[in-house]
Amino acid sequence: MIIRTVTPADRAVWEELFDAYAGFYKTSVSPEAKAAVWGWIFAEDPDFWCDLAEVEGRVVGMVQYQLMHRSLSGAKVCYLSDLYVRPDVRGGGIGRGLIDHVIGFARGRGISNVRWLTQEFNYAGRRLYDSYRPKSDFILYSVPVEG
Repeated sequence: MIIRTVTPADRAVWEELFDAYAGFYKTSVSPEAKAAVWGWIFAEDPDFWCDLAEVEGRVVGMVQYQLMHRSLSGAKVCYLSDLYVRPDVRGGGIGRGLIDHVIGFARGRGISNVRWLTQEFNYAGRRLYDSYRPKSDFILYSVPVEG
C-alpha cells in the first residue's frame, strides 16, 4: 500500500469515496459541499488535507484531516475528519495505515494529539480505533443554526 496526496486528477475517485463515506453514515453530500471541500484541499494556504491509499494502482481508501485549536492546552490538535476504506479491502490494514499516516503528519509538525469521532454503530471501525486508545467519555452535541 502507498499513501499519497490527492491530486486534481483524482477528482472522480475522490468523489466516489467521499459519497461512499457519506452513505456509510446514512447521509449525502451536496454538489456545493463537495466543491467547498475540494477547494479546502487545494487552498493556497491549506489547513485541510486529503490523502489516498492505493494498492496495486487501485485507490482503496481516503483520509481527510485538519488542524484544530485546543484552548485548554494552548496548542493545536489534528482532527481526523473523514476516514473511508472500500468494503472489499477492509480488515487488511488500510484503515490503520491511514490513521498512522495522520499520526505521522501530526508528529512531524510537533502536534501532540490526533482525535476523531465516529458513530456508536460503527463497530468494525471502533475495534480498530479502540486499539489506539479507549473511547473518551465526551459526548458530542450538534446544534444546527438556521439563517
